[in-house]
Amino acid sequence: MSQSPTMTAQQSKNSVPASSAVQQSDNIAHALAGAGGGLLSMTLTYPLITLSTRAQVESKRAHSSTLDAARRIVQREGITGLYAGLESALFGITVTNFVYYYWYEWTRAGFERAALKAGRATKRLTTIESMIAGAIAGSATVLITNPIWVVNTRMTARKAESTEHVLPGGEKPKKAPSTIGTLLALFREEGPTALFAGVLPALVLVINPILQYTIFEQLKNTVEKRRRVMPTDAFFLGAFGKLLATSITYPYITVKSRMHVASKDGPKDNIVQSLNRIIREEGWAGLYKGIGPKVTQSVITAAFLFAFKDALYDMTVQARRRMRAKLITK
Repeated sequence: MSQSPTMTAQQSKNSVPASSAVQQSDNIAHALAGAGGGLLSMTLTYPLITLSTRAQVESKRAHSSTLDAARRIVQREGITGLYAGLESALFGITVTNFVYYYWYEWTRAGFERAALKAGRATKRLTTIESMIAGAIAGSATVLITNPIWVVNTRMTARKAESTEHVLPGGEKPKKAPSTIGTLLALFREEGPTALFAGVLPALVLVINPILQYTIFEQLKNTVEKRRRVMPTDAFFLGAFGKLLATSITYPYITVKSRMHVASKDGPKDNIVQSLNRIIREEGWAGLYKGIGPKVTQSVITAAFLFAFKDALYDMTVQARRRMRAKLITK
């Protein structure tokens, strides 16, 4: 009996990943799968992002319905108007998801190692650990990718401005600037600090992925007690987590969008002032402008993201195993 603690410690030690290189490889596999899943899901749902952004930033213009907004965009700009800023959005979501999943898996691995060393019955993340992992990953992602999303939001909103007041038979609207053109204009007109407009509310919005991934992880743990989690399960669990997270944090999503598109000559409000301005000028409903397409887009995007990520991660792991097998046989 005296050898039991030693044996238990040895088993725990053997359960820890064989090397940091193996864990690093797994973190990158998760990051690549998340980036690929985000790219595919964003492509499928981008028109809804355009509709939501227009509804949020065009505060002085009432939209009767999402369908009516879509019809006006198509009439003014063609089908391509629904995809304004897609190139920067795809680049942004790819970088965002890569950074997020890398740091999330890095933090998760640390918690799992600590759980094994402590002799815990399971290495699955607790609710608190899931929240901490989400906070670390979300904060790192915001600081690295905020400039990309500022450019994307400017492109999406300004394309509407350039075509809104064109009269029939008048001059054709100016061609919308490219991603690089928008970036250079920001540097020239407002300076590099403009790329970090809205970074504070974005950091506050880290609560969104914290809620989303905490709900997802805990529901996933429940399912895993019964059977293996399949991409279909991930689809619905991811959708449910995102639905709750976005519904709770939407007012701050509106504030962030308004701060991204604020012109250099416009009012420079902080978060509280911006919230008060929206409530004063538009009422409480102004904080939820565009919530219909935003929630729809967020839920569908998250659902596809989790499903695609699981499938892509499995493919990445299988490809890695095949490569190792080939190296061993040579």
